[in-house]
Amino acid sequence: MSTARPLKSVDYEVFGRVQGVCFRMYTEDEARKIGVVGWVKNTSKGTVTGQVQGPEEKVNSMKEWISHLGRPSKRAMVTKCTNERTIGKYNHDQFSFLY
Repeated sequence: MSTARPLKSVDYEVFGRVQGVCFRMYTEDEARKIGVVGWVKNTSKGTVTGQVQGPEEKVNSMKEWISHLGRPSKRAMVTKCTNERTIGKYNHDQFSFLY
């Protein structure tokens, strides 16, 4: 019987005033604190998008942070999480910015 914890992956997009307020930097810092890997980037439509991978409880913690705690200056934001799935291995070595 395997004792390895299953890994989860989730994609996200954050809508609202999230560009020009260091949201990507704060997201990267929080991801490293929590211990997840993935990426974050600004989009041409003014949102921030990314992917988080790690053990389920850490991915859930990061989803909570992105959705509620990571609000820059408490501005209104909406977070959409999609494509949540179990994965067999990490697709990323760390959490980083994509351009």
